[in-house]
Amino acid sequence: MTTSTAPFSGLQLQSKVQDSGELVLSLATVQTPAPEADEVIVRVLATPINPSDIGLLFGPADMSTATFTGTPTHPVVTARIPAAAMPGMAGRMNEAMPVGNEGAGIVVAAGASPEAQALLGKTVALLGGAMYAQFRRVKASQCLPLAEGTTAAEGASCFVNPLTALGMVETMKLEGHSALVHTAAASNLGQMLNKICQADGIKLVNIVRNAEAAAALRGIGAEYVCDSSLPGFTADLTEALVATGATLAFDATGGGELAGQILSCMEAAINRTAKEYSRYGSNTLKQVYIYGGLDMRPTEIVRNFGMTWGVGGWLLFPFLNRAGVATAAAMKARVSRELKTTFASHYSKEISLTQALSAEAIAAYGQRMTGEKYLINPSLG
Repeated sequence: MTTSTAPFSGLQLQSKVQDSGELVLSLATVQTPAPEADEVIVRVLATPINPSDIGLLFGPADMSTATFTGTPTHPVVTARIPAAAMPGMAGRMNEAMPVGNEGAGIVVAAGASPEAQALLGKTVALLGGAMYAQFRRVKASQCLPLAEGTTAAEGASCFVNPLTALGMVETMKLEGHSALVHTAAASNLGQMLNKICQADGIKLVNIVRNAEAAAALRGIGAEYVCDSSLPGFTADLTEALVATGATLAFDATGGGELAGQILSCMEAAINRTAKEYSRYGSNTLKQVYIYGGLDMRPTEIVRNFGMTWGVGGWLLFPFLNRAGVATAAAMKARVSRELKTTFASHYSKEISLTQALSAEAIAAYGQRMTGEKYLINPSLG
Protein backbone atom coordinates (compact mmCIF):
# COMPACT_ATOMS: atom_id res chain seq x y z
CA MET A 1 0.00 0.00 0.00
CA THR A 2 1.19 3.53 -0.68
CA THR A 3 0.23 6.96 0.51
CA SER A 4 -1.87 9.61 -1.17
CA THR A 5 -0.10 12.88 -1.92
CA ALA A 6 -3.31 14.93 -2.13
CA PRO A 7 -4.30 17.08 0.87
CA PHE A 8 -7.35 16.03 2.86
CA SER A 9 -10.07 18.60 3.49
CA GLY A 10 -12.41 18.31 6.47
CA LEU A 11 -14.14 20.01 9.36
CA GLN A 12 -12.44 20.94 12.62
CA LEU A 13 -14.12 22.22 15.80
CA GLN A 14 -12.46 25.39 17.11
CA SER A 15 -12.77 27.49 20.26
CA LYS A 16 -11.89 31.19 20.19
CA VAL A 17 -11.75 33.79 22.96
CA GLN A 18 -12.28 37.25 21.49
CA ASP A 19 -11.03 40.48 23.03
CA SER A 20 -14.65 41.64 22.99
CA GLY A 21 -15.22 39.30 25.94
CA GLU A 22 -16.95 36.55 24.00
CA LEU A 23 -16.28 32.86 23.43
CA VAL A 24 -17.00 31.66 19.89
CA LEU A 25 -17.30 27.98 18.99
CA SER A 26 -17.44 27.05 15.32
CA LEU A 27 -16.56 24.51 12.64
CA ALA A 28 -13.84 25.45 10.18
CA THR A 29 -12.90 23.68 6.95
CA VAL A 30 -9.17 22.94 7.14
CA GLN A 31 -6.68 21.37 4.77
CA THR A 32 -4.51 18.52 6.08
CA PRO A 33 -1.30 18.44 4.03
CA ALA A 34 0.29 15.20 2.84
CA PRO A 35 2.29 13.47 5.58
CA GLU A 36 6.03 13.76 6.03
CA ALA A 37 8.10 10.57 6.02
CA ASP A 38 7.44 9.75 9.70
CA GLU A 39 3.82 10.89 9.76
CA VAL A 40 0.37 9.47 9.06
CA ILE A 41 -3.08 10.95 8.43
CA VAL A 42 -5.93 9.47 10.43
CA ARG A 43 -9.58 9.71 9.48
CA VAL A 44 -11.03 10.30 12.94
CA LEU A 45 -14.00 8.06 13.74
CA ALA A 46 -14.31 8.48 17.52
CA THR A 47 -13.15 11.09 20.03
CA PRO A 48 -14.51 11.50 23.57
CA ILE A 49 -15.57 14.68 25.34
CA ASN A 50 -13.51 14.57 28.53
CA PRO A 51 -13.70 17.19 31.31
CA SER A 52 -10.23 18.37 30.26
CA ASP A 53 -11.58 18.95 26.75
CA ILE A 54 -14.51 20.97 28.10
CA GLY A 55 -12.02 23.20 29.93
CA LEU A 56 -10.50 24.30 26.62
CA LEU A 57 -13.77 24.19 24.71
CA PHE A 58 -15.71 26.54 26.98
CA GLY A 59 -12.90 28.25 28.88
CA PRO A 60 -14.36 30.49 31.61
CA ALA A 61 -17.44 31.42 29.53
CA ASP A 62 -20.86 31.55 31.13
CA MET A 63 -22.62 29.01 28.94
CA SER A 64 -26.02 30.07 30.27
CA THR A 65 -25.57 33.13 28.02
CA ALA A 66 -24.91 31.02 24.90
CA THR A 67 -26.60 31.96 21.64
CA PHE A 68 -26.81 29.61 18.66
CA THR A 69 -26.48 30.93 15.11
CA GLY A 70 -24.80 29.89 11.85
CA THR A 71 -26.16 27.24 9.50
CA PRO A 72 -27.12 23.57 9.97
CA THR A 73 -23.75 22.48 8.56
CA HIS A 74 -21.69 25.26 10.17
CA PRO A 75 -23.26 26.16 13.53
CA VAL A 76 -21.80 28.95 15.66
CA VAL A 77 -22.09 29.22 19.45
CA THR A 78 -21.35 32.51 21.22
CA ALA A 79 -21.22 33.03 25.01
CA ARG A 80 -20.15 35.84 27.33
CA ILE A 81 -16.97 35.60 29.41
CA PRO A 82 -17.05 37.33 32.83
CA ALA A 83 -14.83 40.41 32.84
CA ALA A 84 -12.89 39.12 35.86
CA ALA A 85 -11.82 36.05 33.87
CA MET A 86 -10.52 37.90 30.81
CA PRO A 87 -6.99 38.68 32.11
CA GLY A 88 -6.37 34.94 32.43
CA MET A 89 -7.22 34.47 28.75
CA ALA A 90 -4.43 36.72 27.42
CA GLY A 91 -2.46 33.74 26.14
CA ARG A 92 -5.24 32.56 23.81
CA MET A 93 -6.81 35.89 22.82
CA ASN A 94 -8.27 35.97 19.29
CA GLU A 95 -6.71 32.58 18.46
CA ALA A 96 -8.94 29.84 17.06
CA MET A 97 -7.87 26.78 19.03
CA PRO A 98 -8.68 23.21 17.92
CA VAL A 99 -10.09 20.98 20.66
CA GLY A 100 -9.96 17.28 21.60
CA ASN A 101 -7.11 15.46 23.35
CA GLU A 102 -7.52 11.90 22.11
CA GLY A 103 -9.38 9.68 19.70
CA ALA A 104 -9.17 6.84 17.23
CA GLY A 105 -9.66 6.18 13.54
CA ILE A 106 -8.25 4.65 10.38
CA VAL A 107 -4.89 5.58 8.88
CA VAL A 108 -5.71 6.75 5.35
CA ALA A 109 -2.30 8.10 4.33
CA ALA A 110 1.25 7.42 5.46
CA GLY A 111 4.70 8.81 4.93
CA ALA A 112 7.56 6.88 3.38
CA SER A 113 9.15 5.52 6.58
CA PRO A 114 8.60 1.83 7.40
CA GLU A 115 7.00 2.78 10.72
CA ALA A 116 4.42 4.99 8.99
CA GLN A 117 3.76 2.56 6.13
CA ALA A 118 3.13 -0.25 8.62
CA LEU A 119 0.12 1.67 9.96
CA LEU A 120 -1.59 2.31 6.62
CA GLY A 121 -5.15 0.97 6.70
CA LYS A 122 -4.93 0.13 10.41
CA THR A 123 -7.29 1.30 13.14
CA VAL A 124 -5.24 3.27 15.66
CA ALA A 125 -5.71 5.30 18.81
CA LEU A 126 -3.82 8.55 19.20
CA LEU A 127 -3.14 11.30 21.70
CA GLY A 128 -2.24 14.45 19.86
CA GLY A 129 -4.75 17.25 20.46
CA ALA A 130 -7.02 18.79 17.80
CA MET A 131 -8.97 15.54 17.62
CA TYR A 132 -12.42 17.09 17.11
CA ALA A 133 -11.77 16.98 13.39
CA GLN A 134 -12.40 14.72 10.42
CA PHE A 135 -8.68 14.27 9.68
CA ARG A 136 -5.59 14.49 11.90
CA ARG A 137 -1.94 14.37 10.85
CA VAL A 138 0.42 13.03 13.55
CA LYS A 139 3.75 11.30 13.98
CA ALA A 140 3.53 7.54 13.52
CA SER A 141 5.05 7.21 17.00
CA GLN A 142 1.96 8.90 18.50
CA CYS A 143 -0.30 6.10 17.28
CA LEU A 144 -1.25 2.96 19.17
CA PRO A 145 -2.34 0.20 16.76
CA LEU A 146 -5.51 -1.43 18.06
CA ALA A 147 -5.85 -5.19 18.21
CA GLU A 148 -7.81 -6.96 15.50
CA GLY A 149 -11.53 -6.67 16.23
CA THR A 150 -11.19 -3.50 18.31
CA THR A 151 -13.36 -0.63 17.08
CA ALA A 152 -12.42 3.03 17.00
CA ALA A 153 -15.06 3.72 19.66
CA GLU A 154 -13.47 1.11 21.95
CA GLY A 155 -10.03 2.64 21.47
CA ALA A 156 -10.99 6.33 21.52
CA SER A 157 -10.51 6.77 25.27
CA CYS A 158 -7.45 4.60 25.79
CA PHE A 159 -5.08 7.40 26.81
CA VAL A 160 -6.41 10.13 29.10
CA ASN A 161 -8.59 8.21 31.56
CA PRO A 162 -6.59 4.94 31.66
CA LEU A 163 -3.22 6.65 32.03
CA THR A 164 -4.65 9.06 34.62
CA ALA A 165 -5.97 6.17 36.70
CA LEU A 166 -2.65 4.33 36.46
CA GLY A 167 -0.81 7.59 37.16
CA MET A 168 -2.69 7.98 40.44
CA VAL A 169 -1.52 4.55 41.57
CA GLU A 170 2.05 5.26 40.50
CA THR A 171 1.98 8.62 42.33
CA MET A 172 0.85 6.81 45.46
CA LYS A 173 3.83 4.48 45.21
CA LEU A 174 6.34 7.22 44.38
CA GLU A 175 5.27 9.38 47.32
CA GLY A 176 5.15 6.62 49.93
CA HIS A 177 1.41 6.28 50.51
CA SER A 178 -0.35 2.94 50.80
CA ALA A 179 -4.00 3.63 49.87
CA LEU A 180 -6.05 6.14 47.89
CA VAL A 181 -9.12 8.37 48.02
CA HIS A 182 -10.88 9.37 44.80
CA THR A 183 -13.79 11.75 44.24
CA ALA A 184 -16.41 11.66 41.45
CA ALA A 185 -15.57 8.00 41.73
CA ALA A 186 -18.35 6.48 39.63
CA SER A 187 -17.07 8.10 36.44
CA ASN A 188 -15.43 6.08 33.66
CA LEU A 189 -12.07 6.97 35.18
CA GLY A 190 -13.24 6.09 38.67
CA GLN A 191 -14.46 2.67 37.61
CA MET A 192 -11.13 2.02 35.91
CA LEU A 193 -9.31 3.00 39.10
CA ASN A 194 -11.46 0.58 41.09
CA LYS A 195 -10.59 -2.28 38.75
CA ILE A 196 -6.88 -1.44 38.95
CA CYS A 197 -6.91 -1.30 42.76
CA GLN A 198 -8.89 -4.53 43.06
CA ALA A 199 -6.44 -6.31 40.75
CA ASP A 200 -3.37 -4.85 42.46
CA GLY A 201 -4.55 -5.26 46.07
CA ILE A 202 -4.73 -1.52 46.81
CA LYS A 203 -7.35 -0.12 49.20
CA LEU A 204 -9.45 2.63 47.63
CA VAL A 205 -11.98 5.00 49.23
CA ASN A 206 -14.58 6.19 46.71
CA ILE A 207 -16.46 9.46 47.19
CA VAL A 208 -19.63 9.91 45.14
CA ARG A 209 -22.41 12.50 45.02
CA ASN A 210 -25.59 10.41 44.99
CA ALA A 211 -27.07 7.01 45.75
CA GLU A 212 -27.11 5.90 42.10
CA ALA A 213 -23.36 6.42 41.78
CA ALA A 214 -22.77 4.56 45.04
CA ALA A 215 -24.82 1.62 43.79
CA ALA A 216 -22.93 1.55 40.48
CA LEU A 217 -19.59 1.29 42.29
CA ARG A 218 -20.76 -1.37 44.70
CA GLY A 219 -22.01 -3.26 41.66
CA ILE A 220 -18.43 -3.60 40.38
CA GLY A 221 -17.10 -4.68 43.77
CA ALA A 222 -16.04 -1.41 45.41
CA GLU A 223 -15.69 -1.94 49.18
CA TYR A 224 -15.43 1.62 50.51
CA VAL A 225 -18.03 4.01 49.08
CA CYS A 226 -18.99 7.31 50.75
CA ASP A 227 -21.93 9.41 49.52
CA SER A 228 -21.26 13.13 50.06
CA SER A 229 -24.99 13.91 49.79
CA LEU A 230 -25.79 12.04 53.03
CA PRO A 231 -25.86 13.73 56.47
CA GLY A 232 -23.36 11.21 57.86
CA PHE A 233 -20.82 11.67 55.06
CA THR A 234 -17.86 12.86 57.15
CA ALA A 235 -18.39 10.11 59.73
CA ASP A 236 -18.58 7.50 56.95
CA LEU A 237 -15.46 8.91 55.30
CA THR A 238 -13.52 8.88 58.56
CA GLU A 239 -14.41 5.23 59.17
CA ALA A 240 -13.30 4.32 55.63
CA LEU A 241 -10.00 6.14 56.20
CA VAL A 242 -9.47 4.31 59.50
CA ALA A 243 -10.03 1.01 57.68
CA THR A 244 -7.76 1.78 54.73
CA GLY A 245 -5.12 4.12 56.13
CA ALA A 246 -5.44 6.29 53.01
CA THR A 247 -3.51 9.56 53.21
CA LEU A 248 -3.51 10.52 49.52
CA ALA A 249 -6.56 11.81 47.64
CA PHE A 250 -7.28 12.79 44.05
CA ASP A 251 -10.13 15.29 43.77
CA ALA A 252 -11.94 15.76 40.47
CA THR A 253 -14.32 18.40 41.82
CA GLY A 254 -11.81 21.08 42.80
CA GLY A 255 -14.21 23.66 44.24
CA GLY A 256 -16.18 23.85 47.46
CA GLU A 257 -15.40 22.18 50.79
CA LEU A 258 -14.59 18.64 49.72
CA ALA A 259 -10.77 18.84 49.66
CA GLY A 260 -10.76 20.34 53.16
CA GLN A 261 -13.23 17.73 54.40
CA ILE A 262 -10.98 14.94 53.14
CA LEU A 263 -7.94 16.37 54.96
CA SER A 264 -9.96 16.84 58.16
CA CYS A 265 -11.23 13.26 58.05
CA MET A 266 -7.72 11.96 57.36
CA GLU A 267 -6.48 13.73 60.48
CA ALA A 268 -9.37 12.37 62.53
CA ALA A 269 -8.63 8.85 61.29
CA ILE A 270 -4.93 9.16 62.14
CA ASN A 271 -5.72 10.48 65.63
CA ARG A 272 -7.74 7.35 66.41
CA THR A 273 -4.43 5.59 67.12
CA ALA A 274 -2.39 8.59 68.32
CA LYS A 275 -0.55 7.91 71.59
CA GLU A 276 -0.24 11.55 72.64
CA TYR A 277 -1.71 14.95 71.79
CA SER A 278 0.21 17.45 69.65
CA ARG A 279 -0.94 21.00 69.13
CA TYR A 280 0.62 20.83 65.64
CA GLY A 281 -1.41 17.81 64.60
CA SER A 282 -0.15 14.45 63.39
CA ASN A 283 3.22 14.06 61.70
CA THR A 284 1.68 11.96 58.91
CA LEU A 285 1.54 13.77 55.57
CA LYS A 286 -2.00 14.18 54.28
CA GLN A 287 -2.11 15.14 50.59
CA VAL A 288 -4.95 16.11 48.27
CA TYR A 289 -4.27 16.56 44.56
CA ILE A 290 -6.87 18.48 42.57
CA TYR A 291 -6.95 17.25 38.99
CA GLY A 292 -10.35 18.44 37.77
CA GLY A 293 -12.88 21.25 38.01
CA LEU A 294 -16.34 19.71 38.22
CA ASP A 295 -17.19 22.29 40.90
CA MET A 296 -16.25 25.77 39.66
CA ARG A 297 -16.56 27.44 43.08
CA PRO A 298 -13.44 28.53 45.02
CA THR A 299 -11.71 25.80 47.00
CA GLU A 300 -12.53 26.23 50.70
CA ILE A 301 -10.07 24.91 53.30
CA VAL A 302 -10.81 24.99 57.05
CA ARG A 303 -7.47 24.26 58.69
CA ASN A 304 -8.38 21.87 61.46
CA PHE A 305 -5.95 19.09 60.52
CA GLY A 306 -2.57 20.21 61.86
CA MET A 307 0.42 21.39 59.86
CA THR A 308 1.52 18.29 57.93
CA TRP A 309 -0.63 18.48 54.82
CA GLY A 310 -0.65 19.61 51.23
CA VAL A 311 -3.09 20.63 48.51
CA GLY A 312 -1.79 20.89 44.97
CA GLY A 313 -2.59 20.35 41.34
CA TRP A 314 -1.96 17.15 39.40
CA LEU A 315 -1.94 16.69 35.64
CA LEU A 316 -1.24 13.60 33.57
CA PHE A 317 1.45 14.90 31.23
CA PRO A 318 3.73 16.44 33.89
CA PHE A 319 3.39 13.20 35.82
CA LEU A 320 4.42 11.12 32.78
CA ASN A 321 7.51 13.31 32.37
CA ARG A 322 8.32 12.83 36.04
CA ALA A 323 7.71 9.07 35.97
CA GLY A 324 10.11 8.49 33.10
CA VAL A 325 10.06 6.59 29.82
CA ALA A 326 10.10 3.07 31.28
CA THR A 327 7.15 3.67 33.63
CA ALA A 328 5.13 5.41 30.92
CA ALA A 329 5.79 2.56 28.49
CA ALA A 330 4.71 -0.04 31.06
CA MET A 331 1.50 1.90 31.72
CA LYS A 332 0.66 2.09 28.01
CA ALA A 333 1.38 -1.61 27.57
CA ARG A 334 -1.05 -2.45 30.37
CA VAL A 335 -3.73 -0.27 28.77
CA SER A 336 -3.25 -2.08 25.47
CA ARG A 337 -3.56 -5.51 27.14
CA GLU A 338 -6.66 -4.61 29.17
CA LEU A 339 -8.45 -2.25 26.78
CA LYS A 340 -11.67 -4.30 26.69
CA THR A 341 -11.70 -5.13 30.40
CA THR A 342 -10.10 -2.82 32.98
CA PHE A 343 -10.01 0.17 30.66
CA ALA A 344 -13.27 -0.23 28.78
CA SER A 345 -15.14 3.08 28.37
CA HIS A 346 -18.88 3.62 28.15
CA TYR A 347 -20.73 6.46 26.43
CA SER A 348 -24.24 7.78 26.86
CA LYS A 349 -24.49 9.16 23.32
CA GLU A 350 -22.63 9.37 20.00
CA ILE A 351 -22.90 12.68 18.14
CA SER A 352 -21.50 14.40 15.06
CA LEU A 353 -19.34 17.53 15.00
CA THR A 354 -22.36 19.69 14.17
CA GLN A 355 -24.43 18.08 16.92
CA ALA A 356 -21.62 18.82 19.40
CA LEU A 357 -22.45 22.52 18.95
CA SER A 358 -26.20 22.11 19.46
CA ALA A 359 -27.95 23.60 22.48
CA GLU A 360 -29.23 20.17 23.53
CA ALA A 361 -25.82 18.50 23.47
CA ILE A 362 -24.00 21.35 25.22
CA ALA A 363 -26.63 21.40 27.96
CA ALA A 364 -26.00 17.67 28.53
CA TYR A 365 -22.23 17.19 28.31
CA GLY A 366 -21.53 20.65 29.72
CA GLN A 367 -22.79 19.49 33.11
CA ARG A 368 -19.87 17.04 33.35
CA MET A 369 -22.22 14.52 34.98
CA THR A 370 -21.14 10.98 35.81
CA GLY A 371 -22.68 8.57 33.31
CA GLU A 372 -23.16 11.28 30.67
CA LYS A 373 -19.94 10.88 28.68
CA TYR A 374 -20.39 11.84 25.03
CA LEU A 375 -18.48 10.47 22.03
CA ILE A 376 -18.00 12.56 18.89
CA ASN A 377 -17.90 10.69 15.58
CA PRO A 378 -16.64 13.27 13.04
CA SER A 379 -17.64 10.99 10.15
CA LEU A 380 -21.34 11.27 11.01
CA GLY A 381 -23.39 13.64 8.87
